[in-house]
Amino acid sequence: MPHLHEKIDFTVAIFVVHDGRVLLIHHRKLDKWLPLGGHIELDEEPEQAALREAKEESGLDVELLGERPPTTEPGTRALIAPRFLDIHRINPTHEHIGMIYFARPRGGDVTLATEEHHDIRWCRAADLETLHPPMSNAVKWYCRQALEEVGTRPRSSQSR
Repeated sequence: MPHLHEKIDFTVAIFVVHDGRVLLIHHRKLDKWLPLGGHIELDEEPEQAALREAKEESGLDVELLGERPPTTEPGTRALIAPRFLDIHRINPTHEHIGMIYFARPRGGDVTLATEEHHDIRWCRAADLETLHPPMSNAVKWYCRQALEEVGTRPRSSQSR
């Protein structure tokens, strides 16, 4: 998707965890190992973008983990809060504000999006050190955090 603004865009990153492994893609254009994710489109909320990007990039339907406050009423809809936020530079004149979600798969089969990625794979924590090209320290940290938190989170505490 093209950038919506010349200086900054909002994006989502989805760290999907299953059986002690996190799902990663080797991005074709960026030549980097990354989580699923992409731009939030003008007609989307962050949750919708995360669910769409996960499906488009992996074939999986996912359940976003996090807390939804009980504040929905006419004119206001509570959203699941991202687990983390960051801002990262894409090039000298453009940045992304990233909404970082943790998720579990709900259904579907993992499928490589060949137009966007070289590879897609489930990785254990130890695998993060052996990926080529090497993964950034920031992405490794989020992967480890997702593996630790999602692996210990009871099903009843997700997506309230």
